[in-house]
Amino acid sequence: MCCDMSAPMPAVVPVVIFLHGLGDTGHGWAEAFAGIKSSHIKYICPHAPDMPVTLNMNMAMPSWFGIIRLSPDSQEDESGIKQAAETVKALIDQEVKNGILSNRIILGGFSQGGGSINSANRDISVLQCHGECDPLVPLMFGSLTVERLNALVNPANVTFKIYEGMMYSSCQQEMMDVKHFTDKLLPPID
Repeated sequence: MCCDMSAPMPAVVPVVIFLHGLGDTGHGWAEAFAGIKSSHIKYICPHAPDMPVTLNMNMAMPSWFGIIRLSPDSQEDESGIKQAAETVKALIDQEVKNGILSNRIILGGFSQGGGSINSANRDISVLQCHGECDPLVPLMFGSLTVERLNALVNPANVTFKIYEGMMYSSCQQEMMDVKHFTDKLLPPID
């Protein structure tokens, strides 16, 4: 299921695919993007399937993959991550089939929805944002993620922004930074 928040557009428009975090849906992010969206960009905010999540006492909730616990050395749900990657690949493939060039597609996400990169994408630009006061996903995890990103992609293409006072959420400045990032990478084509 998907929350496609744009009217039908010509195939030359760029696309932002944005994945929500654990327990959320695409609807909230579609609303967040509505306030900053550029008219020449199509925004797609898909919904993760419901599944039991070990981290949350096996309660079923929207999740891209399972999470055992929040720790840098925690076991990963490899099969779930591979399935989520296939879901994202299918979304990208559909947009390419619709005539969008792959370099005109940005993939982004919040928290669990932001965990998608590999060394095949060495030259892509990355914007990583983190709240300084995040009690759920501590800033230390953001710093560790930047270290891993710098090993996978060109470090000159990685921007890490920390938002003072921000908890496990987003803020207007972060959303404006996301808008600037997407507008820079996906300018209109005449």
